[in-house]
Amino acid sequence: MPRRLATVLASGALALLAALAVASPATAAVSTSQKLSVLSSWTQTSASSYSTWNSARQNQSAWAEYAFNWSTDYCSSSPDNPLGFNFKLSCQRHDFGYRNYKEMGQFPANKARVDSAFYEDLKRACATYSSVVRPACYSLAWTYYEAVSIFGSVAAVRQADIDRAARIKAAAAR
Repeated sequence: MPRRLATVLASGALALLAALAVASPATAAVSTSQKLSVLSSWTQTSASSYSTWNSARQNQSAWAEYAFNWSTDYCSSSPDNPLGFNFKLSCQRHDFGYRNYKEMGQFPANKARVDSAFYEDLKRACATYSSVVRPACYSLAWTYYEAVSIFGSVAAVRQADIDRAARIKAAAAR
């Protein structure tokens, strides 16, 4: 008797699971429009856009169906932490915007905004440092922004630019 009851219950449970599986909608593929919408929301100049992107970056598997390109070389051949200022995540989000808009064929229409978001990210990073060294950080942020804005890459940042900011930082420390 207990064996028959177990069989009936098990077959009933399996039937219920099968019915639920059939009744559940399959996850639809993400449309180009949906992907561009999310990409746009993550590449705005606001702190909330940055925070939302960073949360997604930390949980990429939740966004796998969007097939975003998360690869990065950070600040290219320029330092990620010039004079100790941490620009790494700002460069990573900038790479994210460039790579994904290029892959979607939407880069020219979005480059200026992605570059502006990069500059705002850099300035927010600078705001975390003491007021004594902040001017040097802002100087480097502007240099990095100009490099991407004009040349499309922070690789155009020269050692002389970093040296100039180092002099500002040293003078502020006196």
